[in-house]
Amino acid sequence: MSEPKPPERPFRKNGRNSPNGGGMRVGRGLFGWVLFISLAIMLVMLLRNSSPQPQTILMSDFENLLSNNHVEKFVIDGNEVEGTVKENVQLPGAAPNSKYFNVEYPEGNFSNGVYLAKLMSQRGDAGAGAKNQSNLLMNILLPLVPWLLIFGFVWFFVFRQLRNSAGAGGMLGSFGKSKHKITAKDHTNITFDDVAGIEEAKEEVMEIVEFLKNPKKFQRLGGRIPRGVLLVGEPGTGKTLLAKAIAGEADCPFFSISGSDFVEMFVGVGASRVRDLFKQAKDNSPCIIFLDEIDAVGRRRGSGFSSGGHDEREQTLNAILVEMDGFDTNDQVIVCAATNRVDVLDPALTRPGRFDRQIYVPLPDVKGRLEILKVHSRKVKLGPNVDLQRLARATPGFSGADLAAIINESALGATLAGKEFIEQDDLEEARDKVRWGRARKSRAIDEKEKIATAYHEAGHAVVQYLEKDADPIHKVTIIPRGNYGGATMALPEKDRMSQSRKWCYAFMKVCFGGRIAEEMFTGDINTGASGDIRQASGLARKMIRDWGMSDRLGFVFYGDDDSKMNYFELGGGRDYSEETAKAIDEETKRLIDTLYDETRKLLEANKDRVEAIAKALVRYETLDASEVDRIMKGETLTKPTVGDLLEKEQGRRGVVVQPSADPQGPDLTLGGGALPAPG
Repeated sequence: MSEPKPPERPFRKNGRNSPNGGGMRVGRGLFGWVLFISLAIMLVMLLRNSSPQPQTILMSDFENLLSNNHVEKFVIDGNEVEGTVKENVQLPGAAPNSKYFNVEYPEGNFSNGVYLAKLMSQRGDAGAGAKNQSNLLMNILLPLVPWLLIFGFVWFFVFRQLRNSAGAGGMLGSFGKSKHKITAKDHTNITFDDVAGIEEAKEEVMEIVEFLKNPKKFQRLGGRIPRGVLLVGEPGTGKTLLAKAIAGEADCPFFSISGSDFVEMFVGVGASRVRDLFKQAKDNSPCIIFLDEIDAVGRRRGSGFSSGGHDEREQTLNAILVEMDGFDTNDQVIVCAATNRVDVLDPALTRPGRFDRQIYVPLPDVKGRLEILKVHSRKVKLGPNVDLQRLARATPGFSGADLAAIINESALGATLAGKEFIEQDDLEEARDKVRWGRARKSRAIDEKEKIATAYHEAGHAVVQYLEKDADPIHKVTIIPRGNYGGATMALPEKDRMSQSRKWCYAFMKVCFGGRIAEEMFTGDINTGASGDIRQASGLARKMIRDWGMSDRLGFVFYGDDDSKMNYFELGGGRDYSEETAKAIDEETKRLIDTLYDETRKLLEANKDRVEAIAKALVRYETLDASEVDRIMKGETLTKPTVGDLLEKEQGRRGVVVQPSADPQGPDLTLGGGALPAPG
């Protein structure tokens, strides 16, 4: 059965969708340019041909000029005479090079024609005539032409463009119009089947759709449909995807807009757009309004200094508050919003009656990650050896967006490798690429640096393998990725919602193992342990300040409490004394030193294992969990290296290769802390 086609949008007369609308706009634009250029040419010609102001002279002076044949031409206009003198003739009382003059006669001089006949007899070769009364209107309008041209230019290129951009709202009207998008059920292909890993949040959102479909069912017992639903969660957990699923499932209009779309350069525009949005929503009720990233306009009011932009944001927020629960409230309009900063939202916005429900969208657990991987792997070709369950276990803390990126990166990597389907190795590589970055295999690494990195990662691996409270080891590598020279990866057996003190101790010991092994076998330390130091120090402070895991400081919270922050002050002080702060520092240092000494003793008792893993890392660069387990049990790895595979391939092609003098690889036995020569 074919899918129903969405209804075609009707053509608007002379509009954007009209078949001839584009051609008409092009024609009008070309005509406008031609008109503007013509008017500009006329303006230049008029300015060039316009005469300067004539010099007023006496009647006797005019008669003398006329009798001496110094007048080139003159025109009689009523009781006035306008004329021009010949070249090199100076007008009486005028500036040099002045040629134009006029003379005013008393009324009646030209009425009987006697004086006129006298002037005509004295004119000599001067041209004479009477002014045409039909040109009077032209003489009046000519001085106004430049101003008309300027006004026409301003109207055509400024006001007309603003009016066109404003649409039906008129000039500047579009700034107050909402920039939302309307989505119908027929125009989206995302449903609740495409949302996985967040079942509880999906069920609550599905109730909203049921409210709109059967409102009387819930009003039977006197209940009221929720006016607002706030989706809260970390970035990438699927808040916007849930909103898209609502649009695909609900049989009502879906208005979507971002919080930043309310912000504009003009004051009051945000509030105007809010009112316009809710007005259109009420006209199309029942419907859903989705406000993405609402923290852009919904932040707590009255915090910090007040500024123009701050006041504008508060006006926008006030408009949202009134529209959601004011005197003119429509129960058929449900507002759905999403944010990952619920802690900064205004309390008036999150109270019941506005956002009645806060739906937390968490990071998926191992079961949810498996379901998300299944959803995103529908459109890709997976090989027979792919184990999505193993990948789900190996991605704790990954969001839905991260898992989608893993599937996409694995598909791209398999395509570039010329494979017919995605294999487990492609998924593992994509996981590492998303978490740590692309492997920098072409990077030239100094042999001493490579050996130091091998011992560093070997120290991590041995401690993680021996500590029973640590997560099981997954893979060890010295291939650089991103800013890391190597990595020791764990594979948690389960999702950990909370951390025990034993697990924290084990995690800190794993962090210490790299620096201690590096110092024990190379006799030096470097900056490669900066990340380990930062993680261990941060975890130790949280244990003591936030989690009450110190016997000396007891069951007291000494961390930063955001809920007690005073928003009317620039900064907040701590709630404990200097003596307590000193005790926190001492307890942190004591805890780190104690665990550091225990880790050193553990590695000194297993030096042979650290050295064996370091040798294997230098030879193979990457070891998985089974290979680490074999080395820790004293077995020897016999798998070929990348160099061995290349030599075998060259030998198959007939290339003679000199065999290696030491098939077991370089000797990494160090004596007295000295580094060996490359093997």
